[in-house]
Amino acid sequence: MEQRKSYKDVKGKAQAGRKPARPKTDDLYDVGLSHSSEETPVMGAERRTGVTQSKLPLATTRKGGRDSGSETKSIPITKNMIWEAYKKVRSNKGEAGIDEETIVMYEERLKDNLYILWNRMSSGSYFPPPVLEVEISKDDGRKRKLGIPTVNDRVAQQVLKSYLEPRFEAVFSPRSYGYRPLKSAHQAVEQVRKNVLNFPWVIDMDITSFFDSMLHELLDKAIERHVKEKWAKRYITRWLNAPIEDRKGNIRYRDGMGTPQGGVISPLLANLFLHYSFDKWFEKTYPGLSYVRYADDIIVHCNSQTEAEAVLSAINSRLSECRLSLNQKKTRIVYCKKYNRKESFKTVKFDFLGFSFQPRLTSSKRSARMFLGYDCAISRKSENKITEIFRNSKFHRWTGSDIRRIADTFNPKIRGWINYYGKFRIHELMRIFRVFHLRLLKWATNRYKRFKRSTRKARRWLRNLFRLHPGLFVHWQHGFQYA
Repeated sequence: MEQRKSYKDVKGKAQAGRKPARPKTDDLYDVGLSHSSEETPVMGAERRTGVTQSKLPLATTRKGGRDSGSETKSIPITKNMIWEAYKKVRSNKGEAGIDEETIVMYEERLKDNLYILWNRMSSGSYFPPPVLEVEISKDDGRKRKLGIPTVNDRVAQQVLKSYLEPRFEAVFSPRSYGYRPLKSAHQAVEQVRKNVLNFPWVIDMDITSFFDSMLHELLDKAIERHVKEKWAKRYITRWLNAPIEDRKGNIRYRDGMGTPQGGVISPLLANLFLHYSFDKWFEKTYPGLSYVRYADDIIVHCNSQTEAEAVLSAINSRLSECRLSLNQKKTRIVYCKKYNRKESFKTVKFDFLGFSFQPRLTSSKRSARMFLGYDCAISRKSENKITEIFRNSKFHRWTGSDIRRIADTFNPKIRGWINYYGKFRIHELMRIFRVFHLRLLKWATNRYKRFKRSTRKARRWLRNLFRLHPGLFVHWQHGFQYA
């Protein structure tokens, strides 16, 4: 029998070239996970006590394929768990890992890939490959290191995350919002808005390199408390200890600290670590105060400056016990100043999840009068990031294309910005759309010779375009008219 050619090279890298025929997506969703003809059960015919798994109706019909009976596995990971995990990973998209295999390439042999993964995970023989380390630029000019697992490893991590998440969710604090089902960044911001009405002082905290600083020894204690299955703890340990490899092939190990920021299971482990290192401790020590936590972004609310200073000192000590530290340059005490708060303090503004909280003119619900309130809107840092996208695109030079190309390019982005930043004080987005309109004017004067470089003529044309086609751009539909 002719041996089927591998689609990876000797180093495990996905290689371009001739690929097996890609199954139709509709067929995959209909039949799901099948058996592979390339791998026998990892543990052979050894008999053991375990979980008897009923096979899904996915058996192959080709000669030599496995039958549709049932197999006994030592670990209760079913094929359906693998299939559901894959669908979540697929919906989240993501980049290729160290093997350079994209999701599209992974789907070329989807049934075989998922069957092999199930066979290995359910028998305890799955070991994660190295995590690809990449660097992205931070706002302060420094580099943040992300760890990108392979597509196959992301599916494996999603299996265990889905298995453990319900029991962790049962103990997590309602004041924690990051990377949790049925909770969102908007809910966290809304809770901070409510809290600043009752507490005039805030501690804006920033933990230094949190994902790289989690001590495995302390995390293991938390895992031991909630995870009794040895196989689950074994897989978590393997992921925590997986080697890190950069694009040049340099390999290093974590040495008992950190989890890759970019891994599927990392946010769940991070929430578990902070649940014991901060959440439970704070709620027990300061039952009369409040806080909001989104992953490692934490806002603590206090009644006075003196109290805020004492609480911050206690938090520093507590985090030090857990081998964490606060970034002293970014951690600050903030006074939530408004019309009925008369104290004087130099810092009256803080940012949280892309929004700036600061004193703002607010209209009264009972009358048309304005008063000084304390509320949030899109932060200046977020505005700068968006306007940088406009500048980098250089769409004012797209003179060979009509305006519909510009609309098709930017409408998905604009829709996302409005959906997120427009949740609170949507009119504050006018500044970024003013920058967009100025670029649009430059494009019009560059493209149409009849304007003779006249901004006035281009502006008149753009106003008329808005009147005739108000749905051309998404922000026009939300009242951000061109003026």
